[in-house]
Amino acid sequence: MLNCEKATRLLSESQERPLSVREKLTLNLHTMMCSGCRNFGKHMDVLRTAAKAFAKGGDKGKDK
Repeated sequence: MLNCEKATRLLSESQERPLSVREKLTLNLHTMMCSGCRNFGKHMDVLRTAAKAFAKGGDKGKDK
């Protein structure tokens, strides 16, 4: 069973590399039970989307 430290590390690594089947299963099991890690994963998705939009010039034309 994963602890929160390992789960958040895997959530972070999943943004950069594909996780193994075992890593995915243990991470999914942990996040089903842990709202803190589940929220961390959601926030990482939002930050990644925002960073991609910013890198593509998604903020052009807005007030500075």
